[in-house]
Amino acid sequence: MSSAQLTIFAERVRAKTGLDFKGDYFSLHQWSIDEPALFWQAVWEFTDVRGEPGERICDDPQRLPGCRWFPEGALNYAENLLRFDDDHEALVEIDEAESRRVLTYRQLRDQVALLALWMTEAGVVPGDRVAGFMPNCIETVVAMLATTSLGAVWSSCSPDFGTQGAVDRFGQITPRLLFTADGYHYNGKACDSLARAGDIARAIPEIERVIVVPRLSDAPDFATIRDAVSWHACLNGEPTPLRCVPCRFNDPLFILYSSGTTGVPKCIVHGVGGTLIQHAKEHALHVDIGRDDRFFYFTTCGWMMWNWLVSGLARGATLILYDGSPFAREGRRLIDAIDEEQISVFGVGAKYLGALEKSGLVPAESHQLTSLRTLLSTGSPLPHEGFEWVYRAFKSDLHLASISGGTDIVSCFVGGVPTLPVYAGQLQASGLGMASAIWNEAGEPVVREKGELVCTQAFPSCPIGFWRDPDGSKFQRAYFERWPGIWAHGDYGEITPEGGFIIHGRSDAILNPGGVRIGTAEIYRQVERVTEVLDSVVVGQDWQDDVRVVLFVVLREGLQLDQRLTDKISTEIRANTTPRHVPAKIIQVTDIPRTISGKIAELAVRKIIHGEQVANQDALANPEALGLFSGLPALSQ
Repeated sequence: MSSAQLTIFAERVRAKTGLDFKGDYFSLHQWSIDEPALFWQAVWEFTDVRGEPGERICDDPQRLPGCRWFPEGALNYAENLLRFDDDHEALVEIDEAESRRVLTYRQLRDQVALLALWMTEAGVVPGDRVAGFMPNCIETVVAMLATTSLGAVWSSCSPDFGTQGAVDRFGQITPRLLFTADGYHYNGKACDSLARAGDIARAIPEIERVIVVPRLSDAPDFATIRDAVSWHACLNGEPTPLRCVPCRFNDPLFILYSSGTTGVPKCIVHGVGGTLIQHAKEHALHVDIGRDDRFFYFTTCGWMMWNWLVSGLARGATLILYDGSPFAREGRRLIDAIDEEQISVFGVGAKYLGALEKSGLVPAESHQLTSLRTLLSTGSPLPHEGFEWVYRAFKSDLHLASISGGTDIVSCFVGGVPTLPVYAGQLQASGLGMASAIWNEAGEPVVREKGELVCTQAFPSCPIGFWRDPDGSKFQRAYFERWPGIWAHGDYGEITPEGGFIIHGRSDAILNPGGVRIGTAEIYRQVERVTEVLDSVVVGQDWQDDVRVVLFVVLREGLQLDQRLTDKISTEIRANTTPRHVPAKIIQVTDIPRTISGKIAELAVRKIIHGEQVANQDALANPEALGLFSGLPALSQ
C-alpha cells in the first residue's frame, strides 16, 4: 500500500538515515528495536506531537523498568487531542434507538475550555485525581480532556459497576472530583446510577464535588448527594480560550485498573507522553487512521480500549461513541452503525464476532458496508475460523487486524500491519518499537513453539508504576519477578513462520493435565465450531494429584446436554487438537461469568469449583453466575 502512512513513514526514515527497507516491515521493525531513540524521535516528528521533545530521547533502552523517555520533554495530552479547531465532526454519540448527538472539534474545544475553567476555580491542580463513573458519552470525553488539560490525572469506570467495585478502585486514588451520570440505558432499560454515585461519594471523603450529567432526566434530583452540582452549571461561564498546562513526558495521565476478580484491583499509572506517542504510533502506522476516518470501538469507560479510542482525536478522526447493548435492534445495532455513520475503522471484541456468527446474521447480505476499511478485534483470541468467517460475512478486501496488549500497557504488543498479508488465526506482527518475543520455560526465545509472551526492551508506554507502591515492589512482582529486566505479560502464545503471533490464552489460566500446558483458546476454538453451543468456559480442576480439564457450556435455548452432544463436543476437540485437550467433564450451565469489559472470568470459576471465595465480585458484570458453579455433583465424581 503505497498510500499507507506506514509506507510514507518508512520512506521518510530512509531519506533521513539512508537505510532502505524495500517495503519489508520486519526490517523496519528490527531497526525500531536496534535504534529506539531514532525510531521514537521519528514517530514524534511524523505524528506531529505538539510539545518540546528535549535533547535526549531515552537514557537506557535496556533498563526495564526504569528507562526514562524524553526526560527533558514537555507536552500536554489534551492539547494534542484538541489540535484541530474547526467544524469537522469530532464526536458522534449514538444509542440503542435513534438518538444522535454531534460535537465538532471547535465545539469540543470550547466545552473543554469552559469545564477546565470551572475545575480551576474549584481548586484542581496538576497531579490531582479526577474520577468518572460514566457511560461512554460526549460528556465523559469532555471531562477527561478538561482534567488532562490541567495536568490532573483521569480515572474512570463504567456505571454498571457495583458500589463496592467502584470504591475498591477510586478509594485507592482519592479523587477530588467525581463525574457521574444520573443513569444509562442498556438493552431497552433505563438504569439508575445516581444512588450508587452518592454512596461512592459518601465512602470516599476526599471527593469534594460530584458533577451530575443528565442522561435519564433533564433535571435529575441530586439533592441527597453532598456538594453536588449540575453539568450545565459547570459550563455556564463566559467563553474562554483553552489553556493547557505543560507536563513532563513521564507525569501521570491515566490510572487504569486490573480486573480485580481475584482481589483488590491494581491501580496502574500511565504517563502523559508514553500514552500519547504509543497511541499515535498505533493509530497512524498500524491502523492508518487519518482525518477522513470515522473510528468506532465498542467499549465502556472501564476498559483501556476507551482510552485508546479517544486518543484517535489526535489524528483528527471522527469518533463514534456508543453506550448500550451491542445486540440491540435484534442484533443489528452495531452493524447498522457502520452504514448509518459511514464507519471506516470498526473495533469490537472477538466474543462479539463469535456471537454474531452464532446468530446467523451475515452483514454483507443485509448491509452495504461500503465505508468499512478496517475491522479490529481484541479482548480474547480470534480463532482461525473467526478470520475466515469475517472475510465471508463482511467483505473480502478488509484489513482484519486482531490486536493484543492490555490495560497494563494501555496499548498493544502485537497487532495489525496494513502493508502485510493477513493469515487466519494470526496477529500480523509485533508492533514497531516493541521487542515482543516468546520465551520457553528456560527463558530462551523460541519460534513455532509455545511459551510466554515477553518484551525484552523498554518502551514508552510502560507504566510509571502502581499507585501507592512507593518502593515499586508490587510493580516488580507483577511483571518482572520471573525474569528480572524482562516484561512477562502473562499471555501464552507462539510466533509463526510468517512472523505473526498466535495467542493461546492467559498464562494464569493455562491448563496443565499430566504436566502438558494447554492454552484455553485452543479448546474454545473447537467448541465454537459446535453450533449448539452459545458460550463456554474451560478451567483446570485439581483431581487425584493431577489436573483435569472441565468444560462448562451454555447451549441454545431449549437444548439439553445429552450423551450425543457431549460426544459431539469431545469429538470436535479430539479431531482438531490432541486427546489431552478433551475435557474430562462437560457440564451445562445457563450463564458464564464475565468481567465488566466482557472477558471470561476463568480464574473466578476455578476458585469457585475448588470451594474458594471470590473476594471482589463487584468486578464482574454478572456475579450471580458464579453460583451456578458451586457444589456441582459432577465435579466430585
